[in-house]
Amino acid sequence: MPVNPDHSPEVVDLARRTAEFVREVVIPAEEEHGGVAATGGEALRTRLQEAARGAGVFAPHVSSEYGGHGLDMRGRALVFEEAGYSLFGPLALNIAAPDEGNMHMLEAIATPEQKERYLRPLAEGRVRSCFAMTEPAPGAGSDPSALTTRAEKVPGGWRIEGRKWFITGADGAAYAICMARTSGEPGARGGATMFLVDADNPGMKIVRHIDTLDEAFFGGHCEVLFDGCVVPDEAVLGEVDKGFEYAQVRLGPARMTHCMRWLGIARRAQDIAVARAADRQLFGSRLAELGMVQQMIADNEIDVAASRGLILQACRELDQGRSGAQSTAIAKTFTAEAVWRVVDRSLQICGALGISGDILLSRFLREVRPFRIYDGPSETHRWAIARRVVRRHLDGRTAGAQS
Repeated sequence: MPVNPDHSPEVVDLARRTAEFVREVVIPAEEEHGGVAATGGEALRTRLQEAARGAGVFAPHVSSEYGGHGLDMRGRALVFEEAGYSLFGPLALNIAAPDEGNMHMLEAIATPEQKERYLRPLAEGRVRSCFAMTEPAPGAGSDPSALTTRAEKVPGGWRIEGRKWFITGADGAAYAICMARTSGEPGARGGATMFLVDADNPGMKIVRHIDTLDEAFFGGHCEVLFDGCVVPDEAVLGEVDKGFEYAQVRLGPARMTHCMRWLGIARRAQDIAVARAADRQLFGSRLAELGMVQQMIADNEIDVAASRGLILQACRELDQGRSGAQSTAIAKTFTAEAVWRVVDRSLQICGALGISGDILLSRFLREVRPFRIYDGPSETHRWAIARRVVRRHLDGRTAGAQS
């Protein structure tokens, strides 16, 4: 278990207990269901979450007011990585996407009444939620400002019209947080508003489950239609026209918690590969004694350590109240690609066993590949990273000329 001076004894102990819980309770369930939680349904989710609550590791991220441990981002980095050692670990601890990010945002900007109605049952694991922002082309995707879903003011509330897709966890969610344009045209940097939409609203319909490479997210990735969806004024989350600003409250930390969880799977893949290499005899020696295998093992360790360091740096900035835009973009881009490399190398080390269904490495490979697209593709992040670097250079040159 990786520990650094940022971690208090309480956080270290919680991470240790999380690691034990994942290995003793969660991994057997993961192996039974082949890494696809949906095959176990709500009964599996409830059982794992009750077990996590009994082990004292449930909801490490929300405040004690809502039954959690109130960890800051650096504390989450340690605990979430241990939870992510299994595909089912985040579900068990109630820190899976999109619920974890929604809890973070609701705790930050919801009214007291909204917190009781939407945050508390979510934090306690009584319901699930979804975040409806992404749209089919030409709508919002890597560029959120392309948002086309609209909300028009009507007596006593708002009417939402639009189509969303890749809405993770929508099937079975008790409510959606929907991003809709309330002013301006697609391409404008402002004018979005967030709305809380109950699942029983007749104007919100799940059109289909999108067939995707990954299958571990509970509730799938769905296409959702908002057609004459009327919500009351109290459904507005935060202030009207400030939805893009609120999205940043969620997206920066959510990118990092994704990184934390997937780093746990990378460690798991490395552990599986090392155990195989230490035992497998080929060409008169153990696999682990062959130079090319040693290089892959070493490169995996480097990728894991570098990812962890970048995650912690970004979390430190977020805990200090800084935007962390550059550090989270760097950490997300590197970690998404590093996790893929680690799982891919681990599968290669295990050879035919790695691509079989006898171990879960092939499932891990399918699950981690989309992370290079989710939460902003690597190319978009690289564009933003470079743009900030150039802007900093130009600002520095201007300041130097004026001095």
